[in-house]
Amino acid sequence: MSDHERERVDAVPVRPGAAERLSRMVQLPTVSAELETRGLDDFERFRELIDELYPLVSAQLELERVGDLGLLYRWRGSGPGDPVVLMAHFDVVPAASRDGWRIPPFEGRIADGAVWGRGTLDDKGPLLVVLEAVENLLAVDVIPARDVYLSFGGDEESYGKAARAISDLFRERRITPWLVIDEGGAVVDAPLPFVKVPAAMVGVGEKGVLTVRLRAVSDGGHASAPPKLTAAARVGRAVAKLTPSTFAARTPSSTRAMLRAFTPHTRGAARLLLRVLTAVPWLTARVFSRLGGEPAALVRTTVAPTMLEGGTAHNVLPSEASAIVNLRIAIGETVATTVTRLRRAIGDPSVAVEIIEGSDPSPESPVDDARFRAIGDAVAASYPEAITAPYLMMAATDSRWFHRFAPAVYRFAPLAMTAAQRASIHGVDEHVTIDSLVRGERFHRTLLTSLPH
Repeated sequence: MSDHERERVDAVPVRPGAAERLSRMVQLPTVSAELETRGLDDFERFRELIDELYPLVSAQLELERVGDLGLLYRWRGSGPGDPVVLMAHFDVVPAASRDGWRIPPFEGRIADGAVWGRGTLDDKGPLLVVLEAVENLLAVDVIPARDVYLSFGGDEESYGKAARAISDLFRERRITPWLVIDEGGAVVDAPLPFVKVPAAMVGVGEKGVLTVRLRAVSDGGHASAPPKLTAAARVGRAVAKLTPSTFAARTPSSTRAMLRAFTPHTRGAARLLLRVLTAVPWLTARVFSRLGGEPAALVRTTVAPTMLEGGTAHNVLPSEASAIVNLRIAIGETVATTVTRLRRAIGDPSVAVEIIEGSDPSPESPVDDARFRAIGDAVAASYPEAITAPYLMMAATDSRWFHRFAPAVYRFAPLAMTAAQRASIHGVDEHVTIDSLVRGERFHRTLLTSLPH
């Protein structure tokens, strides 16, 4: 980014009150998992709140409603280049004070230099900083170099049908985005156990998602005379066979690129280790597997049994038992190959493996072109102490619907998150610092004012 461009960004006045605006967003409990019981009222109020809080966005950008929960804003640019798509979602997962929240999850309290509540990190905070940047730029009559779309979905936490419908519109209209940015990575202080440098972790790909039901049936009856293997026992045995080593570990190219980005910022033994790991992918896979947690999840398909069901009474044999298993599919696997490997590992034809939902891993977007550099320049302007590093995202985002046809899809929310804050996503005491909101707005303002024609 040139000095002239930086001066241009600095000259844009920034509206105060971002924290208060986020607080009002949090106060609307847009819980997509509760749509059937709560209805659409809070989701419609959220759209109306955008109109109220961002009057220039409402007046100058073209809004297209896509189904009940999709909002697609178009900001016309000055040039004919392929557009940029900035994504976020405004639905949240359930939360209740009885879960242990110190501050009620939908109060939106501002305290201790932060905004507290469900959605502050996932994903109303990232949505807010996009709107903040666009509103500030509209106030000084900035026109982007190419069209910019704001794609907001209201059901990401419930499989993301709204985002899929929006991406389908792009395909039908033969619009291929130049760049797509959605939630995902963040600015973290210790990206790996042996790397202690602030880093903006930009997801250049994401693992696939697969949810299956393992199901077995058998004769019911009294528990006093059980058969050799009951339905519940079959399912329990099947679950026990699904260990971390069910799937082979392999190092994706994004992980090697991540290690290369970290290497210049380490010293001594840590630098030597990173050099070796970068050069020897099989060793990286082995080391990361043994580290467990997030490092292990980077190099293999993960298997997590999440729900068990069977039986109606403590002394009655269930005629049917089942288990729900959630998998995050590593690069190099597909839904089909993953199901095949599951069946082979279980080794019991009496246990049915039924697919509930599934999507393949994404392609890995480039890290050596103008689009990734544009993200890095915006990071340098908003978090100058941080390096920019690519990585493979382990969760699924709405952007997976765009990676079917868009060549450059990245997952990065320009907010600083400690380990405790990351743990609060879908947990308790979720909060975002006000400083992060300021920096996140600057990230998008920098990105939008430096787009090439």
